Amino acid sequence: MNKVNLYDAKINLSNLVDRAAAGEEVVIVKNGVPLARLGPLPKQKQSRHPAKALGISYIAEDFDAVDDQTVELFSGGNA
Repeated sequence: MNKVNLYDAKINLSNLVDRAAAGEEVVIVKNGVPLARLGPLPKQKQSRHPAKALGISYIAEDFDAVDDQTVELFSGGNA
């Protein structure tokens, strides 16, 4: 585990993130006192595919069409 002072971490953050993504752990220190640890995240097993989660396979052409009765109700009218 490498130690990097806070100033150097600010300047080289992109490089440190690349190193962490590659599996290396880096401890960020200020005045010799450890403040944070930068390390890799666990690998995702597979990408998520939330489409069709509710079994919806068809959306009507007029799905987002304006309904006159609803507009009238929102504008204070009595439908």
